Amino acid sequence: MTRLHELYRDQRQSPWLDDLKRSYLQDGTLAKRVDEGIRGVTSNPTIFAKAIAGEQTYDDEFAALAKQGSVTDAYWRLVMDDVSQACGLLRATYDEAVGADGFVSLEVAPDLAHDTEGTVKAARWIHGTVDKPNLMVKIPATEAGIPAIRTMIADGRNINVTLIFSLSRYAEVIEAYLSGLEDLVGRGGDPSNVASVASFFVRTPPEALTPMSLPTTRRRAPGRPTRCSVRSRRRHGSRTVAPIACLFLRGEHAG
Repeated sequence: MTRLHELYRDQRQSPWLDDLKRSYLQDGTLAKRVDEGIRGVTSNPTIFAKAIAGEQTYDDEFAALAKQGSVTDAYWRLVMDDVSQACGLLRATYDEAVGADGFVSLEVAPDLAHDTEGTVKAARWIHGTVDKPNLMVKIPATEAGIPAIRTMIADGRNINVTLIFSLSRYAEVIEAYLSGLEDLVGRGGDPSNVASVASFFVRTPPEALTPMSLPTTRRRAPGRPTRCSVRSRRRHGSRTVAPIACLFLRGEHAG
């Protein structure tokens, strides 16, 4: 048993690997990390761009795909192939955790950050193409991203909300999540399989942190209260305080 296993066993902290590239899939690095206790993987366009530019593992396929279409199309084909394989490696973790862990995140294109309709279209396309239950699509918490988050949650899709830099925007994210669950239930959908992550960025050194209250939302999810498991959390009064927070949000059955 590694320290990562102990971290999860004793503290229920789920360590995720913030990196993904084809060499990790081909040489067994990712499989080894999962065996050592990694319980999820996240990625972004910068990570993949560096991997594709810096590794020969992509060269032949990228050249062939680029000849068939655009460079952008070739990029997405390579990226989604890698993410699909990573989802496969983490599927056992996902099944063992009954959908509470074992996710792989893939972010929409950064040029959609201020385009709500484009973000929704891209997120649906990624989910439909990869078609894995343990996929999360990353959506930035921009002003345009908030309604896209609600729409995707209402679709019953797993979303990883990134680039949250303020408490007020954090509150908007939680509200979008809860509203999306309400929309889903209103359509007769089942919220129990909807899992999402909200990554709150904190740049202050840990030793300088002081307790702070996060905004509360005005409503609960439909049916039973939504279960929010907060990584590295503290309590301050009646509110959850997360100086370093990756919030795991998951809808539950009503009743």
